[in-house]
Amino acid sequence: MPTPRDALRAHLLATRIAGCVATPRERSLTRYRRFAARDPGVLIGLEPEYDWRFGDLLRLMAQRCGVSADSKDTSGQDVIDPERTIVALDAFADRLAKVAAARAPVLIGTGHPHRLLGFYAGLAAGLSAAGCDVLTPAQGRSVDITTRFGVRTYNLDYVRGVALVREPGARPSASEPGAHTHSPLPVRVALAAAAEGEQGLPALVIGDHGWLCGAGQLGFEAIGPADSDDPAPFVGQAEGQVSVAVPLDDTVRSDYYRPLTRYVLNRACLSQ
Repeated sequence: MPTPRDALRAHLLATRIAGCVATPRERSLTRYRRFAARDPGVLIGLEPEYDWRFGDLLRLMAQRCGVSADSKDTSGQDVIDPERTIVALDAFADRLAKVAAARAPVLIGTGHPHRLLGFYAGLAAGLSAAGCDVLTPAQGRSVDITTRFGVRTYNLDYVRGVALVREPGARPSASEPGAHTHSPLPVRVALAAAAEGEQGLPALVIGDHGWLCGAGQLGFEAIGPADSDDPAPFVGQAEGQVSVAVPLDDTVRSDYYRPLTRYVLNRACLSQ
């Protein structure tokens, strides 16, 4: 009978959350170069302490994700080592277990609600059942985010304990759960409001993109998933701003992430 780890590895490969993923190699290499040039759109809230050059980033991403370290490998799809994903999920779960044992407050947010909302909502439910306050600061607050279409105003909202941003007037629905963003501005707004509120600041921030890097840059313990074309979380982990970055494809079907939620909650002894 397969172990939970074996079953998870098989699921990661079958759904292409890891293994040969859909992320184009060309896009990853382009984003590594943009990060080396300190493009804010790729830094997503991180302010690297060191001068990361393209070669440094390629070696780091090969080490942390399992992508090819050969700079001459310029086409096709990226490969994420499922063993690295599982090791990172174990570390992720261990951090959840410690926070739950202390019944400490947490803040959870995503820039990928179309894909990852269910993953985070399951974590929020498990942590809440364990006695942790799942914070919801600055609900409804406006956030001005620069996009490729110019500056747009979004509203900060929470769904099942998970923060996301919506366009003004947008209503929650299964087809439009929130907007996709890499910006660190939502987490900055949420943390500023938390500092002024009665519930206080979170002991842990769980999220992706700008939520992960933005919180880590501000000195909060932060953990979350990251794709192979997003070097910022892995640089943040290497430099100590991010506690855990889990390498995985963050664009597959939302229901494919349910076994990851179950695995993490079981390991953290938070299953409901």
